[in-house]
Amino acid sequence: MNSAQYQTPIADRLRTSAQSDNVPFHTPGHHKGQGIDPELKIWWGEAIFQADLPELPELDNLFAPNGVIAEAETLAAEAWGSDRTFFLTNGSTAGVIVSILAVCNPGDSVLVPRNVHRSVISGLILSGANPVFMMPQYDERLGIAHGVAVDTIATHLASDPKIKAVLIVNPTYYGVCSDVVTIANLSHQYDLPLIVDEAHGAHFQFHPALPIAALSAGADIVIQSTHKTLSALTQASMLHMKGDRVSVDRLAKSLQLVQSTSPSYLLLASLDMARMQMATQGELLLGEAIDRVQRIRSEINKIANITTLEFTHRPGFHELDPLRITVLISGIDGFTADQILHEELGITCELPGLQSLTFIVTHGTTDSDCDRLLTGLKQLSDRINDMILESDPNSFNYELFTEIPTIVLSPRDAFFATSKLVTVSEAIGLISADLICPYPPGIPIVMPGEQITENAIAYLQQIVAAGGVLTGCADSDLQIMGVVDN
Repeated sequence: MNSAQYQTPIADRLRTSAQSDNVPFHTPGHHKGQGIDPELKIWWGEAIFQADLPELPELDNLFAPNGVIAEAETLAAEAWGSDRTFFLTNGSTAGVIVSILAVCNPGDSVLVPRNVHRSVISGLILSGANPVFMMPQYDERLGIAHGVAVDTIATHLASDPKIKAVLIVNPTYYGVCSDVVTIANLSHQYDLPLIVDEAHGAHFQFHPALPIAALSAGADIVIQSTHKTLSALTQASMLHMKGDRVSVDRLAKSLQLVQSTSPSYLLLASLDMARMQMATQGELLLGEAIDRVQRIRSEINKIANITTLEFTHRPGFHELDPLRITVLISGIDGFTADQILHEELGITCELPGLQSLTFIVTHGTTDSDCDRLLTGLKQLSDRINDMILESDPNSFNYELFTEIPTIVLSPRDAFFATSKLVTVSEAIGLISADLICPYPPGIPIVMPGEQITENAIAYLQQIVAAGGVLTGCADSDLQIMGVVDN
C-alpha cells in the first residue's frame, strides 16, 4: 500500500479553512454557523456548520480540480484501481446518468437489465438513447431478481448491431452478483463499453473474501454509492473509469450537466476520509464484519420459519456478498415482519419484500447489533404462529411478471409528450407516461413509452394488495395512471 493513502487532502484543508478566523462574506448564508437556529446548533454542534463552506480558492473546484480535490480523486483512483475517479455529490444517480450521456448519442441503443435503477431511465431521457431491455434471472420461489445471465447478454449482442453499450446492476440489492468477468470480455469482443452500477459494492475492492470488484473484472465505467456500504455521508458517491473505450473529456463535460455547482464539502471530505479508511484498514475492518455475519448466519438458519439466502451457482447468480443478509420468511409476509421488527423490536432492515427481509452489514455493524438482530428474529419467529395474515405470499402470481412490454416511444419522446390521467382499466393498451416501480421486487414494471398490458396492471395490483409500495406512479393506490395523450 502506498503510504500516501493515509493522507486526506480535502478533509485536512477543509478543517484548516473551517477553523480560520476569516470573516465570511460568502455563501452559505448561515456564515459558518453564526446564523443557524440555536436549537439546531445545539443538536448538531458548531463544527459541522463551520465546515459547510463553498468553493473557496484553497478548497479547489469540483468541475476543474487542480488542488486538493484532484489529489483526493487521484488517491481514490489508486485505491480502487481506476485510471480516473470522479467524486460525486449528487449521488450515484448523477453517475449513472453521466455514464449514459458519455457513451450514447441520440438514437443509440444501450443494453440494460429490467431491474435497473430509475436513474438509468433518466439517463435515457436526457441522452435520447433507446433501451434494449433484458430480463434478469428471476427467482419465483423467493420473488426477487438476481443478476443477468451471460447467455442473455450474448444473444442480444449477436442479434442487435445498434447496441452501443452494455449496462448491468452488480451486485443486486440482495447482494447477488453476475459473472462480470465474462460479461466484460463479451462486451469488449464487440468493442462496447461495460457500465456497472455497483452502487452496493463499493467495499468489494478491499477484502479477498468479497466478490470481485467490477473494475478488477474489466468494467469500463463503475458507479459506486460510497455512502451505502462504506463510511461516506449520504449522497456521496464515486465514478471510476478504466481503459480507453470512454472519452474522459466527454464524461467530464457530462458531469457538468448534472452535478451541482455548489457541491457540499462535507460530502467531499467524507469521501476523502472513507477512501483513507478502506485503503489503510479495509481488509481488517471488513474481515471483522464478515466474521460477525458468519457467526450469526448459522444461528439464523436454526430459527423456525426463517432461513437465509445462500449462494447457489446458476445463471445470474455467480457470487453472493457475504455482508448482505437476506432472510426468507414463511408463515407471514415480509411487510408484516418488517413492521414488527421496526416498530416493536427496534430493528430496521434495508428492504422488505413479499417473502424476505434484507439487512446490510458493514464495518459499522457491531457485535451487539448482530446479537440484537438474532434475538429479534427469534422473537419474530415466536410470534409468527399467532399472526393472522391479510395476504398470503404463497398465493402471489409471479408469472404475470415475466413479460417485457412493447416499446412504442423512446423514454425521451414519452417524457416530452403531452400526457393525461386515466383510470387503470382505461390505461390497458395505451402508452405509459409513468415509470412505475414496485417494491418488491424493485424492478420497473411499466416505463415511459411502453404499452400498458393487462398483465402489468394485474401484477401491480397484487403488489398493492400485498402491502408493497409503488413509486413513480400518479397514484400509489393504482386507481389512475399517466398515459401519453396521442
